[in-house]
Amino acid sequence: MENPVDNFWKIRLLKVKDALEGNNFDVYVAEGIENVRSIVLDDILPSIDAKSIAWGGSMTITTAGLYESLKDERFGFHIIDTFDRSIPREEVVERRRRALRADLFVTGTNAVTENGVLVNCDMIGNRVAAITFGPRHVIIVVGRNKIVSNLDEAMMRIRNYAAPANAMRLGFDTPCATTSYCEDCKSPNRICNIWTITEKSFPRGRIKVILVNEDVGL
Repeated sequence: MENPVDNFWKIRLLKVKDALEGNNFDVYVAEGIENVRSIVLDDILPSIDAKSIAWGGSMTITTAGLYESLKDERFGFHIIDTFDRSIPREEVVERRRRALRADLFVTGTNAVTENGVLVNCDMIGNRVAAITFGPRHVIIVVGRNKIVSNLDEAMMRIRNYAAPANAMRLGFDTPCATTSYCEDCKSPNRICNIWTITEKSFPRGRIKVILVNEDVGL
């Protein structure tokens, strides 16, 4: 068989797509990260009436170019820019609060299980709060590397990979940034404080998941 790895992931992603759709998520499959923008711009945006937009912290959506492209004035969005680091910290936090009332929230996920459940962990909770409630529409972009077998594996992945790697990326002085493993610390910079398990999208289709046939993000 030619390209067995590619064939493997095509089959796996379709199974996860079916599982997510069974849990009331709208689901799209992108052949690579470069295909994500066209799915968002051509398929998703025309189907929703979004006037305002905000983002949750995610390497995946910046890699996909969604942060820059969706700020384009041609879309006419009222932009709640939670990524702008030129403003004081207090204003960043206030924008994160306002983001909960955006029409469209775009972010990633820490893990997705093979039975179609999203698992996330946050430091302050703004990202998981928006996934859970507030914005009328949520787009979540997921690299294939975040697919796990079950909830236990999802939590293990987050504790011992995603959280330590993100702590290192952000320059946080936490024990896991030194050891690469969760130390269940009491650090003031602890990155894994608030957990959410999204078993189903409610209302149906509010959360739109784009599965990417490529390893992307942490």
